Amino acid sequence: MTNFTETDFASLAEQALVRCHTLATFTQEPGQLTRLFLSPPMRDVHSQLEGWAAALGLETSIDAAGNWHAVRHSADLEARTLLIASHLDTVPNAGAYDGPLGVVLGLGLLEALGDLAVPYHLHVVGFSEEEGVRFGVPFLGSRALVGTAEPLLELTDAAGVTVRQAIGDYGLDVSALSEARLRGEVLGYLEFHIEQGPVLEADGRALGAVSAVAGQSRFNLAFTGKANHAGTTPMHLRRDALTGAAEFILAAETQARQTPGLVATVGFIEARPGASNVIPGAAHFTLDVRHAEDEVRRRAQTELLETAGRIAAARHLSLKQEVRMEVSATPMDGVLTGLLGEALEAEGHGGSTLVSGAGHDAMVTGTVWPSTMLFVRSPGGISHHPDETVLAEDVEAALRVGVRFLTLLAEREEGR
Repeated sequence: MTNFTETDFASLAEQALVRCHTLATFTQEPGQLTRLFLSPPMRDVHSQLEGWAAALGLETSIDAAGNWHAVRHSADLEARTLLIASHLDTVPNAGAYDGPLGVVLGLGLLEALGDLAVPYHLHVVGFSEEEGVRFGVPFLGSRALVGTAEPLLELTDAAGVTVRQAIGDYGLDVSALSEARLRGEVLGYLEFHIEQGPVLEADGRALGAVSAVAGQSRFNLAFTGKANHAGTTPMHLRRDALTGAAEFILAAETQARQTPGLVATVGFIEARPGASNVIPGAAHFTLDVRHAEDEVRRRAQTELLETAGRIAAARHLSLKQEVRMEVSATPMDGVLTGLLGEALEAEGHGGSTLVSGAGHDAMVTGTVWPSTMLFVRSPGGISHHPDETVLAEDVEAALRVGVRFLTLLAEREEGR
């Protein structure tokens, strides 16, 4: 392996943090970070990335889905491509690191490599959309990269704007969307991301390789009973939709606690008509079920929906259910994850792999190309919040592991 002892990884880590804070200033809402798919501040993000990439002599472009690309070509034009990618959009009132950290770390790795030749093309991608906030469906950017975004063009946002129109309004050519699909032979996909959870911190670890991204099922559910006067309706004659929902929420929590690795969440609930002196006649709520094994997840969701049916029958309520999303679990590639594990061990950051409970673009790429992920510790387990943060020493460690991974991959590719 090439000796990188002279590389100032600490300075590269500080630079990455500064860059994340710079990108966080580009927002739709002054005073907080909100940057949705192809919103105006994304232009500023692209402009800033262009400047950083130009200093490294990279070839850059923006595809028809709004994904930003920076490429360092191998001397062998027939070489395969290693993708290093993450997303540039955010949730409302977000933190600075969820997504953009992975993009700026990709640029940091290319800077750390300097003139070192590797037998593959290096391709950094900043995805235009991953969070699913604007159009209700996530991964628009990575779906475009693998060629599966076109069926989503007629989705609409809250203002009635379609994905097709949003692309055109941004000044991109929607007819060229098929050209956003990456051509050529892909060696693999590497994604750096904050953990967004407390596991690494609880284990006293800075970094961890991801073994799989959990499968997800999301539902809209509604109990309907009968609204009536809160003071005059005896308890035994009520058809209270909200208490039915409350019973279900507790049942979902109990089942998840009793099933290893399962998480079940009711993240939204609305009672109608919503007056303090009226028995709720309707309760609309969501259900989110996740597990690294699809069989376990599907069995759990079936049992939970059956529980909802029993609660409705016992309380004389009607039940409606709608599937919002179902995504299969995505195991990471064994070979690339093994190399990432070697890099972690070599840099003194060994430990077991983690399952990602959150969705990531690696779920999309992992169905097409060998993919792997490296998690960086999230202090306090906080994410999707302005208090989200990372430690400079953890970012430095991620850069060291990343460079080690790239050199191990180069040795493996040269030995093919």
